[in-house]
Amino acid sequence: MRVKAHKLYDEHFDNWLSEIEDHWNYNDLIADTRLRKYYISFDGVLADPDSDLVYVGITSFNAEIFKAFDRRTGTFIDFGYEKIADPFDAKFHRALIKSKDGCIYGAIALLHDVNDYWNAPGGAIVRYNPKTGELKKIGIPVPHVYVQGMAIDEQRRIAYLQTFTPEYLASFHLDTCESRILGLTGSGLGMGQGETIALDYQGRVWGAWGITRAWQQHGVGPDQNRLYRYNPASDRIEFFTHGLPQLEGRYGFAGMDGIFAASNRMIYAGTGEGGLCRINPDTAEVKLLGAPCPPKRIAAFAERGGCLYGIGGRFGNASLFRMDLSTEKYELLGKLHDPELDVSAWQIHDMSIAPDGAIFAGENDTMTRSAYLWEINL
Repeated sequence: MRVKAHKLYDEHFDNWLSEIEDHWNYNDLIADTRLRKYYISFDGVLADPDSDLVYVGITSFNAEIFKAFDRRTGTFIDFGYEKIADPFDAKFHRALIKSKDGCIYGAIALLHDVNDYWNAPGGAIVRYNPKTGELKKIGIPVPHVYVQGMAIDEQRRIAYLQTFTPEYLASFHLDTCESRILGLTGSGLGMGQGETIALDYQGRVWGAWGITRAWQQHGVGPDQNRLYRYNPASDRIEFFTHGLPQLEGRYGFAGMDGIFAASNRMIYAGTGEGGLCRINPDTAEVKLLGAPCPPKRIAAFAERGGCLYGIGGRFGNASLFRMDLSTEKYELLGKLHDPELDVSAWQIHDMSIAPDGAIFAGENDTMTRSAYLWEINL
């Protein structure tokens, strides 16, 4: 396994734990010119099957959120997002998808606090046409509310959106730009959602919701995160009373991290503690398959050649695993460590596989440096 880290910026920070974490807020961070520019994460990754470009959605306090890595030159391309940017445009979180119309669609997520709710217009749907170079906001599905995750139903031409905050499931028609709130998925007492949502083979939307227990004295409880399924045929959200199992048989449900609809018609989900689960989309039955990589978090999935690839692990221990979809047997392939730079990936948020098999993984939430885009060749 050959691993290489690609740097958009090469800036280091020595005051995160001593000054920033649990002390600064949004306004403090945007006032710091160095952090505003260089404190970034690669939250969305899309290896374009039709070119040698890897499109990336970037978390940036400077609203520089849309670029691409050119594999031929080894450099990053900037698409001039600042021409259409709003000051509150913070990132394409897990909402960067190439549609069958040839365009790339993204949806804007937030970093600001609720005191700016009325000042911020809301998360726009952004369309980029690689053939013409046009980059355009085509609509804001829910005014003042931003988008954490997106899945596109190509047949219906509908983008389904997971919002924050508050937590809604919403829809946006990519051609008519009509939008609807389909339902509330969070209680406000705890974040119910995972990193994104997934569409099963029948076009049903899968995600996670959070219950309400306002009367308890110790928080919502270990079973707060549960599954939902939205069926466009009935136009209803089914709220299941179960979620993803916790490791070691502990009571309650694990918080969902990544979720992925595989070609075998099953849905696979990672948990915040590092579990891998299979969801049957017809019965909603969930099976814990194990813990295929170091703890914690399994946020990133991709598929190639009948295998599911995933990356989990935190705090500099991010590692790649591969699972055969026919047998559901998995193997740990290795840690993401660049020997040339002698640096390891802090944690991985999203991944995508190029046509030649190269894996690109986006690193996020680093504390001491700018995040990197990681390339893995097996």
